[in-house]
Amino acid sequence: MFENLQDRLGSILNGLTGRGALSEADVSAALREVRRALLEADVALDVVRSFTDRVREKAVGAEILKSIKPGQMVVKIVHDELIEMLGGEGVGVDLHAAAPVVIMMVGLQGSGKTTTSAKIAHRLSTREKKKVLMASLDTRRPAAQEQLRQLGAQANIDTLPIISGQSPTDIAARAVQAAKLGGHDVVILDTAGRTHIDEPLMVEMADIKKRSNPHEILLVADSLTGQDAVNLARSFDERVGITGLVLTRMDGDGRGGAALSMRAVTGKPIKLIGVGEKMSELEEFHPRRIADRILGMGDIVSLVERAAENIDAEKAAAMAAKMAKGKFDLDDLADQLRQMQKMGGMGGIMGMMPGMAGMKDKMAAAGLDDKLFGRQIAIIQSMTKAERTNPDLLKHSRKKRIAAGSGTDAAAINKLLKMHRQMADMMKMMGGKGKGGMMKQMMGGLAGKMGLGGGMGGMGGGMPDLSNIDPRQLEALQKQAEAAGLGKPGGGMPGLGGMPGGLSGLGGAKLPGLGGGFPGLPGLPKKK
Repeated sequence: MFENLQDRLGSILNGLTGRGALSEADVSAALREVRRALLEADVALDVVRSFTDRVREKAVGAEILKSIKPGQMVVKIVHDELIEMLGGEGVGVDLHAAAPVVIMMVGLQGSGKTTTSAKIAHRLSTREKKKVLMASLDTRRPAAQEQLRQLGAQANIDTLPIISGQSPTDIAARAVQAAKLGGHDVVILDTAGRTHIDEPLMVEMADIKKRSNPHEILLVADSLTGQDAVNLARSFDERVGITGLVLTRMDGDGRGGAALSMRAVTGKPIKLIGVGEKMSELEEFHPRRIADRILGMGDIVSLVERAAENIDAEKAAAMAAKMAKGKFDLDDLADQLRQMQKMGGMGGIMGMMPGMAGMKDKMAAAGLDDKLFGRQIAIIQSMTKAERTNPDLLKHSRKKRIAAGSGTDAAAINKLLKMHRQMADMMKMMGGKGKGGMMKQMMGGLAGKMGLGGGMGGMGGGMPDLSNIDPRQLEALQKQAEAAGLGKPGGGMPGLGGMPGGLSGLGGAKLPGLGGGFPGLPGLPKKK
């Protein structure tokens, strides 16, 4: 997501921050490059013009504080204007209405409406504990209603029974009535799409709106369609009246221009973004966090939230107890690798860590991609229980058998064992008695600099328990992190030995699961 734009803007702004003084010509030259980068990322021309004009106006007349360089001031202005372009504050799906709250999903055929409807229903039922009913109003596309029924069964969400021959407006009315009788909090109407906008589609949408009186009308748009998605949003808003946008396939879009343009052009907030195919891969759209990611400042809050969702607190506590005794076997290593995969793999985590976005390319060039995790897990799964508990048993004949079972070779097994030994040695250091253990000191230093105090749970230190922190407190945590230097490109992680040259506080210039390591993130809250 936004990778091309991130690379381009990063190189342009890095050229500015290194200078002691900036002339008006320097700012103009940089803004020409910014303009070109935004246009290449598929951002609408009028949006680019207004953005660069606002940045120029503020940058040229900016009062430079003594404590910062002029280039850093320009970066701050670009950052603030990006947030403004994306909508300022994040806006979630509004459920403040009498039950059942009707959510109407609209969009073209193939944009992902049906899957997104199921993802939203899954999100509302698991996170908000709402009772949701889904209904397919698509009577044209073959098996569209059956698709929604199957998605509902998969996610354990109620779906409206299918009655053949009913019109979309009748199905909408029946869905609202069924939701009232069934005591549902939310009803999601998955409407039909077309390959392009036409008059019958707009008339049908207007009729459905009249019959069901939706509280939210969400336009689902494929972010890969670029500027067409912007025109689509404008048309639907004029004819039907949308309350928000959901962008799908954001994980596959290296440009992201549609996201940057749509909010500015329509004035409607982007509420959710689809970042993968799984039911859980739907995220709220936070303009500040997206702007931070685009400018390579990381996204600590989203990383913490993702960890909180994916890391099992009970397993983490058991792992912490083992680590305290200096024990760390190959089963534990496999658990760590699976947790990393759940959190988006190495690329996903690195993209959210301040100043680390540039490391992804270096890792890819070195062959350290997320497939490596899968291969390493396959090797561990090809071992017997005794071998996983005691790796010293692994002699040549056993390695030959494991290599055949996992589709790898002896060299890959040796690399894995070497990595495990290094991590096990680190566990012993972390569980050491001196001054409460290395991890406690390391995380304690990080906590102190981020203003979190000393109460660090789990792993003789671990990460702070975030189970009771609300989103506003998380945003405050992000700001504290920025103030402490975590939010600056290449600024380093306090208490972790400085990030730019590598993860020196996490076992040398090594990455988790790749020969140094990061022993998971115990101490995080249970899944909700």
